[in-house]
Formats: sequence, structure tokens, C-alpha cells
Amino acid sequence: MTCIGPITKPHFGAKSMAVRVLATTDLHMHMLGYDYFADRPSGRLGLSRAAALIARARQTARNCLLFDNGDGLQGSPMGDYLAEMDDIGTRQPHPAIAAMNALGYDAATIGNHDFSFGLGFLRRTLEGAEFPVVSTNLRPLRPLPVQTHVLLTRQFRDDQGRPHALRIGVLGFLPPQTVEWEHGLKAEIAVQDILLAARTGIAALREQGADLIVALAHSGIGALSPAPMMENAATALAALPGIDVVIAGHTHRVFPSADHPQGPGIDARRGTLAGKPAVMPGFWGSHLGVIDLRLEPLAQGWRIADFTCRAEPVGAEEDHPAVTGPALSAHRQTLRHFSRRIGRTERPLSSYFSLIGEDPGLRLVAMAQRWHVRRALRGTRWQDLPILSAVAPFRAGGRGGPQHYTDVPAGRLTLRNIADLYLFPNRICAIRLTGAELREWLERSASMFLRIEPGKPDQPLIDPEFPSYNFDIIDGLGWQIDLSRPPRYAPDGRLAHPDSHRICALTHRMRPVAPDQPFILVTNSYRLSDSGLFASVAAGRPVLLDGSSPTREVLRRYVAQRRVLAPNPRAGWSFRPLPGTSVLFKTGPAAAGHLDGLSTPVEPAGIAPDGFLRLRLHL
Repeated sequence: MTCIGPITKPHFGAKSMAVRVLATTDLHMHMLGYDYFADRPSGRLGLSRAAALIARARQTARNCLLFDNGDGLQGSPMGDYLAEMDDIGTRQPHPAIAAMNALGYDAATIGNHDFSFGLGFLRRTLEGAEFPVVSTNLRPLRPLPVQTHVLLTRQFRDDQGRPHALRIGVLGFLPPQTVEWEHGLKAEIAVQDILLAARTGIAALREQGADLIVALAHSGIGALSPAPMMENAATALAALPGIDVVIAGHTHRVFPSADHPQGPGIDARRGTLAGKPAVMPGFWGSHLGVIDLRLEPLAQGWRIADFTCRAEPVGAEEDHPAVTGPALSAHRQTLRHFSRRIGRTERPLSSYFSLIGEDPGLRLVAMAQRWHVRRALRGTRWQDLPILSAVAPFRAGGRGGPQHYTDVPAGRLTLRNIADLYLFPNRICAIRLTGAELREWLERSASMFLRIEPGKPDQPLIDPEFPSYNFDIIDGLGWQIDLSRPPRYAPDGRLAHPDSHRICALTHRMRPVAPDQPFILVTNSYRLSDSGLFASVAAGRPVLLDGSSPTREVLRRYVAQRRVLAPNPRAGWSFRPLPGTSVLFKTGPAAAGHLDGLSTPVEPAGIAPDGFLRLRLHL
């Protein structure tokens, strides 16, 4: 059995052995250093950039292992194009798998978004892998080319050059909520509790004589204390006896890093979870996870005597040929396909000011959703109820950095712009809610903002722990947000301040919304899952339309029918006035070119150290 030894004043014996563990996660089909939404090369992302780091890391380490942590097949126009063409098979391997074969990955797991294009597509894609794919808590009803656990045997050399057969056990995990998030999966797979499946996998690998067990956890860094069916279980997983190394993912964070929150069992500076070495290497190929282990022999097996962990950012390295070779043809086809024109916008569509209530692209998505549901419910008993449309900005900075914004200029609209406006493969749903339930929905969204003290200048506005994809605005309503009150809900959905209510002056067509007033709310399939910020308010509500139409396809059809569009950027909500008070919020530096078109006056307040533009808003 492997154990973690002391890290102070290590004295290594002659037979000690250095092993380097390399990891990628959440590539989301960003194979090349290319930003498809901005339509230009990028030095900040791409497996081809990370591959240069992999090559360098291998040059300076005798014994290396390379793993991928899932969510590699969906999330970019290239991924969408390949799924739409649907010609992946043994004769035509998926470019992502071909690139991973060329790079010599030792093993990989799958994430929730790898199921986005259906089980058939996933099966054909994984059949091309020349490395084992491990998914310990996945239970498919029909065979998939995955294993519940795998034991790798590698001939590694110690510091004196003597060979040793090191047995590395590998487990893989995906969120149990996957069956809720991905349309139609409940009839095809089951996903077990991560910790429950891990205990079984650890026992099996111990029985097979594993010297080291690596957990590929497509799961975020959450609480140390275990809970049933945890989505973000990496910390609790690391605490299990027998787990030696954890690769985390899913939440698109960088770990270790100076800005990652500390917590029970979480050392974001050293890079440990429950005392075990761990990394989470960002997303889209932004970082390479590197764990350097120092192993010492025991009478039976090895112990980890010391370790270091880091997440190394990619730079403007040349695209590595192991990735460009398999991906270049698909890249060129993707560019041609997504350049197809489908309409025109009379005004720029940007998300720079989405978090202060101005986003014409978001309004366009809301209009398309309402149009679709109105047509779908025509002739039903629901047709006369008012239809509201809930939308959230997917690209609004945050962990994605100061370039992570939608910025579509006025003029022609292409399929690339549609993919930019709606990033995820969600499907349109509609539920019936009351006025009181809509108010609770908006209270959850209002947790985006920090509490503001009246009368003070330049207070930070945005809670950095709240992802923008949870900031739902409801088109068709008007409301104000009272920032002087604490948020009613925490970013994870817990009721934080039961007596606090931030939402005020809630209206529909200029009239106050009654608590029992019925509405139809258009939302997406992700919102109707059993987890997430809105789960409790959506649970049990009558479903009038159960998502069979992808939101992005509905948006494409709407734009193609209307041809020329000029959506109003105002979102129908505002902050309740707080005289003598100002706040600072961050946005992309390119927002400076759009300030003249704002209806809300703001003042530039300089560039922050992290590259964001700071704007001052007087309340």
C-alpha cells in the first residue's frame, strides 16, 4: 500500500525514483491554438499548445505518465461540426483521439459533455483510442469501450538507472448528475456515487497489486466531508485511503493557484487535497497539470516520500505536429462550414455589459426561445398564458479571462456567431411557474452580486465564485436588485440569508406580479436537472415542453427567418438606487470601444492586474 511520507527535510535512498504525472482536462475540442469565436489564432489555449509543454516536460523527466480527465469531445465549433457530419469510425478516427494517440496518452476518463452527441457517437469515437478509457462509476446498459479500472505496468528507472516495474492503478469518475444534464441518457446509462464506486475500484486495484492509484476525477474541488451523489467530489475522493494522486476537473478552475479558495482539506498553494498531490489544469488546453512524485521502495511496493504540484500555463508555442496532423483537415472544414451566412444584425452583439443589464445578444437568444415555445404551445390550453424567457451569459469573463466575451460586430451573422451566442448543447424546455416562484428564481441569480454598503465608493460588485452561466435574467419581466441586502442564496444554492430579499419592484407589463400569478417560463434542459443553483425552484413544476429542440438550432432558425435584427440591449432590470454609492466591475478591455452605446453611464477605472478593464458604476 502506498502512503504519503513527510515533506520536511527528505533524505532519499539510492533506490528512490522520480515519476512525473502530466494531465490535461476539459479540452472541449480545442485541439489547436485557435479561437473559433473570435476567428483568430490564440496563444492561450489548445491541445496543440499544451503538447509543446508535454514534450518539454518529458525531456526533463525520465519517467512520465500522461492522462486526460474528460470533456474533450464537445465545446467548440470543430466538435459540433464533427458530430454533425457523423462520419467518425474505425476508418476515420476522431481528430481528438488521433491526436491523443499520437501524443502517447497512458489513459483517460470521460466527462459529462462527452455524452452530448449521443452514446453512438461516443462509442464510435472511443473505439479509435489506443489507450485505455476508464470510467469507474459509469454503468452503461449496452457495452462501451471503457473499463471500470485499469492497471498499467511501466518499466521505470530509479535514480541509479536500475529498472523497476511500477504498477499504476487508474480510476475515472464523472458527475452522477450526467444523466440529468444530457438529454435521453437515463434510458441508456446509470452513474453511481463517486465515492461508493471509488471504494470498490480501490479494493480491486489493491487486489491486483497496484503500487500507485491515480484518480481521474472529472469532478470539481468541493467539500472534504462526503455527501451522497456529490457533483464536486475531488476533495472527498482524495481523502479515501488508497487514493494517491488526484486529477480534478469539470469546474474549469486552475489548481494549485494563488486565487483558488482555501478550505478544509484544500491547500491551494502546495496543491493538495486531503494531503494528497492534486492538480486541476484549467480548461480548453489553457494549462498542463504537472505532479512530480518522489517514490521510495518499501518491502512491498512504494511510498510517496515527497511531491510538488503545479499547473503550467500554455504560451505562444508553435502548434505541435502531433496535434496539427490529425486536426488540421477538420479545422479547415470547420472554418468553411461556420462561415456560412444566415442573417444580419444592425447593432453589435457583445456581452461586455451583460452583468449590469445590457446585452443585445442575450436578448436575441431570449426572443428566439419565446418564439419557439409560442409556436409549440399554439392550440394547447397553455397558449394564453404569458411566456417569459430565461437566459444567461455563457461568455462573460470570469474564469475564462479578459478575452472570454462575445463580441459580434454589426453586419453579417454566420453560424460561427450563433455558436458564440449559445455555447452549450442545451435543449429548450418550458415550465409553469407562479409569480412567487419567479421571484425565488431571480433571487438565485442576484447572488451574482456582493453586498454593497450604502454611501461608500468603489466597492467590488461581482462575486468571483459565482459563474456567469448561472446569472439568469428573465426576459418579459421588470425588477430591481437591492444590493444593500445580503444575497438570499449562496453560489451553490444553499439558503444563506433566509430573511433577505433582494428582488423588488417585480412587474410584468408595468404591473406588479402577484404571488399566485401563472406564467410560462422558457428555460433549458440543464435548469431542469436535479442539481445546480435552480434545482429546488424548478423541481416538481409542471413541464409544458420537454426539450427535444437544441437551443442553438432554434436560434439559427429564428435568425434565418427574421434575416435582419436589431435587438434592444436593455434586459429589463436595474439596481435599486443607492445615493452616494459606487461599485467597480470588471469586463474585457475591448469593452472600451462600446461605452458610447451604453444607456447606463459608467467611467473607466483602469486595467486590473489580471488584465480586465475596471468600470465604475454610480448607484
